[in-house]
Amino acid sequence: MALSKLQFSCGAFYRCGLRELDDSSRIKGIGSAEWSRGSALNSFNGLRLKGSLGQSDVPFRSQDDERSRAHAMAPLRRRFRDSRVLGNEVGTQYVNGFGKPLRYPQQWKREKIAVAVDVDEVLGSFIPALNKFVADRYSSYHTVSDYYIYEFFRIWNCTRAEAEIRVHDFFQTQYFTSGIHPIPGAHTALCNLSAFCNLSVVTSRQNVIKDQTCDWIERHFPGLFKEIHFGNHFALDGKSRPKSEICRSIGAKVLIDDNPRYAVECAEAGIRVLLFDYHNSYPWCKDDSVDSYSLVTKVHNWEEVEQHLISWAIV
Repeated sequence: MALSKLQFSCGAFYRCGLRELDDSSRIKGIGSAEWSRGSALNSFNGLRLKGSLGQSDVPFRSQDDERSRAHAMAPLRRRFRDSRVLGNEVGTQYVNGFGKPLRYPQQWKREKIAVAVDVDEVLGSFIPALNKFVADRYSSYHTVSDYYIYEFFRIWNCTRAEAEIRVHDFFQTQYFTSGIHPIPGAHTALCNLSAFCNLSVVTSRQNVIKDQTCDWIERHFPGLFKEIHFGNHFALDGKSRPKSEICRSIGAKVLIDDNPRYAVECAEAGIRVLLFDYHNSYPWCKDDSVDSYSLVTKVHNWEEVEQHLISWAIV
């Protein structure tokens, strides 16, 4: 199976070369990846990808006056000089060379599950960074516990238009570009899940911060996401797109999101939702209306996300 194309945020395709490191650490280009399976009953234990280091100087291409970055596929086998190795050297119970040992059941669905993943409050801590900006710029002090609803103008006691201007000002600062930290456990879980899930980002973020968002994802979750889609919600201009519509268009069977409104929207569209309430600390998640939807499951950390997706992947 040739790995010559990957799809990204604007829907265009980009060619990505693959590299591998030989024993002398020389980089050499290869044009395709080869898969081998050890047995019919255990597709993961026999899965190997020969030569799969994603190159860092991936190309950009303009599409409708916007940039999108192509990412290399997450490596399944790498040779390092430290403990992060995979393959015959350490066995086959680690996925992508990271994370805890996996003891998956032997029988799995053959096709990977398409999973959509939100960004803010699921992959990264957006509100704490925003709170620091609002405190320093406007002398308005808040904590995550103040956000009983994910509508900032209600929390800040200002108009909706003023709140949107503040957020877009935030986008132009280092509070946004450098101050958002990954949610603990996300990277490890996603590395493990990539063995049997096709992962894509589906975010309500605005088109104006596409480049910054792609850069942040590449920095903290390199190679893990096949596609990145933007809903352009709460934007100063441009059309928005419902998350349920995006999920249907990419064939996502599961959405991981922290917003009950999106959870209900996608559940009504027949999409399973893992409603992410990190350590039970998100007040806006405390919406009893989601309890009536059997397709919505509440989770409180990335380990629970991983456990649920594993259970759904078992035949």
